Amino acid sequence: MAPRNHSVWLFSGAMLMLLSAAAAAAAQGCAAARFQAPARSFQRCTELPVLGATLSWTYHPANGTADLAFRAPQGAGSWVAWGINTDRPGSMVGSSVFVASPGASGGLAVLMTVLESTSPSLTNGTLKFDVPVAPAAEYAGGAYTIYVTVALPGNSTVQNTVWQAGPLSGGRIAAHPMSGPNLKSTMRLDFLSGGRSAGAGTSNSVVHRRNLRNFQG
Repeated sequence: MAPRNHSVWLFSGAMLMLLSAAAAAAAQGCAAARFQAPARSFQRCTELPVLGATLSWTYHPANGTADLAFRAPQGAGSWVAWGINTDRPGSMVGSSVFVASPGASGGLAVLMTVLESTSPSLTNGTLKFDVPVAPAAEYAGGAYTIYVTVALPGNSTVQNTVWQAGPLSGGRIAAHPMSGPNLKSTMRLDFLSGGRSAGAGTSNSVVHRRNLRNFQG
C-alpha cells in the first residue's frame, strides 16, 4: 500500500506542477502584452475565458474611473466589442459597448452604443455611464485593441463585463456566431482586486484570480 500511496502522491504533485505552470504561462502572456502608439501602461490584466481576448486596466480610486485596453484576435474584415451591462448580469442585452471595426473612409472606427435587444440598431450614442475620454482603437498583429476610459457605474469596482467578436457583411457589422464561445463571453470583474467570476447562466460561478497579475505594459 505504501508504494501505491507514494505513486499517487507523486502523480498529484506532478499534476499540480503542470497546472501551476500553465497558469503562470498564461499570466505571463497577458502581462507581456505591448501596446502601440500612444504608448500606454496598465496596472493589471486578465486573460478572458473565451475568444482569445485579454483586458488590461488601471483603476483610479480617487475618481472611480478605469483606463482599459481590450484586445481580441480577429481578421481585419471583422469587429470586436467590449462593454458593461449595468442591468442584466450575464446578458448582452442592455449592455453599453464599444465596437471597433474598419472605418468607412479608412482607419478604424469605434462605435459607442447600447444593445437594446438581440437585434440592436447599433446607433452611435450615449452610454449608461460616463466616458471621460474619447475611445480609440488599433489593429496590429491580427488583433484589435480598444482603448477606453470609463467612469465605473454606481462608483462600484465590481461590474458585469461583456465582450464579443464577429464578421462584417458588405462593410457593415454583422451578427456574431450564435453558438460556442460567443455565448459565454460575460464575466463579473472587480476592477480593484482583480477578482472575477463567470457571468450568470454559466456553469462556473467560482471567483478566480488565475491569469491575473500586476504588470507594466
